[in-house]
Amino acid sequence: MTALQIQSGGMNTMSFNFRALCRFLARPVAALVLAASLPVPVAQAGMVPTDRVLEEMAGTETAGQGERAEVQRFLAREDVQRELEAMGVDPAEARARVDSLSDAEVSRLAEAIRQDPAGTGALGTVVGAIVLIFLVLLVTDILGFTKVFPFTRTAN
Repeated sequence: MTALQIQSGGMNTMSFNFRALCRFLARPVAALVLAASLPVPVAQAGMVPTDRVLEEMAGTETAGQGERAEVQRFLAREDVQRELEAMGVDPAEARARVDSLSDAEVSRLAEAIRQDPAGTGALGTVVGAIVLIFLVLLVTDILGFTKVFPFTRTAN
């Protein structure tokens, strides 16, 4: 019996293919089971002594001052000052603004200066976008929604 017939009182007969329904639901259910089985990090809490908190705060203030000095050295560079002036920003005003930033903001700015040397960033973004597009097209090709690549076979 390939089709299941459901009949009710004086209503129309409705039929559906049970095997097709199972095929339709199999992949989403498998994905949900896989997602549910992934490990979840467990948070652990405990008492923290006051002296340890004070030590960490003192260390953070020292680190914040070091990062603030790093950003100030960056702004003091001649090439950076030329670029600031070309964009219409007074270098002295930029240094004053860095002094008014919070330690967290200075930390993010210093990290950005360390991570993004001049001229980088755009290439990585372009390569990442190309890889993402390739993967999306590959997955849709394998699932049978598209036929872009001749080297893939559909999952069905």
